[in-house]
Amino acid sequence: MRDHPHLQTIERYYRGCSSADGELMRSTFTADVVHYFTHHEPVCGADALAHYWVSMQPKIDACWTVDHGIVQGDEAVIEWSMSWTPPKSNVVEMIRGAEWYRFDDQLIAEIRAYYLNPRAPYPQVDFELLGFDYADRGYTLK
Repeated sequence: MRDHPHLQTIERYYRGCSSADGELMRSTFTADVVHYFTHHEPVCGADALAHYWVSMQPKIDACWTVDHGIVQGDEAVIEWSMSWTPPKSNVVEMIRGAEWYRFDDQLIAEIRAYYLNPRAPYPQVDFELLGFDYADRGYTLK
């Protein structure tokens, strides 16, 4: 599984997230990368996304791992695990999720993250990606 370049790039990105290494993260992104979430607005741009995780890491003391991955063409889908310590707690917790990646020239161009953090506020009840243009991408609409 991990011999595919896309999965290796995702693992490098996760090493950057886990160690708050902005340069390592940026080396895996296109300049205009977009990271979509279900609980807050997307983060756009390589510098903004690297800064987001660099600033988040000290708050959550997280370690991400890729558990499983599938690659087809310029897309990859992974299942991941994240051990983390919530703020004001010393108890390590586990969150699991899935992400859909789109690549451009071997770099991450888009991340669509699907997970539920029971400690995070969710502003909606439909669990859709905020800011994602479902109609433009040809998805089924209500």
